[in-house]
Amino acid sequence: MVSSPHYKQQNPFGFTLAELLISLAILGVIATFTIPKVLSSQQNEANEAKTKDIVAAFSGAYQQAKLNAAINANTKPSDFTPYLNYLAWDTSATIDEGVWGTSGNCSTTYPCITFANGATVIFDDLARFGGTATTNMISFYVDPEPGYSGTANPVRSVQFVLYYDGFITSRAFTRSNSFTSAGGPYGPGNYDPPWFTW
Repeated sequence: MVSSPHYKQQNPFGFTLAELLISLAILGVIATFTIPKVLSSQQNEANEAKTKDIVAAFSGAYQQAKLNAAINANTKPSDFTPYLNYLAWDTSATIDEGVWGTSGNCSTTYPCITFANGATVIFDDLARFGGTATTNMISFYVDPEPGYSGTANPVRSVQFVLYYDGFITSRAFTRSNSFTSAGGPYGPGNYDPPWFTW
């Protein structure tokens, strides 16, 4: 059989333009749902790492203050700043936090410090240890992404509790059940944002 010069043999392994466009459309739909989740997960991991760095810094500051006999019943959160390596002291910014209300307004009563990793800490300087028992505590908030997002109960900061004996934990794991039994900003009794885990 003689083949015509106009006859074009089709490749049984090739794809038509329609098949390629359908495949690209499916990949686009998958990417639309997957990429934001991957980026969000990466941001959450970065925020958790920054927050844990700050907790480690406070743990070291407590140990240093203890060596210098600077821990007593009147110690307030900002008394640890001489033992912390931070960039700036701020009394005018507003950061996100999840328990006090809709925002953490930095002031002389609630001073903030900014760290090299970009996180900001706000202190409750109205609070003191108030005693030397293992249940006496002070607290501070860590916002890994400083700035105020303008939303109520933002999922961006973690409250930490430092006990007189140096034990430090997030509010969700405090020693006092009464401290965590009330409704938290992330559900009943839940005071840690979903991105933060120990």
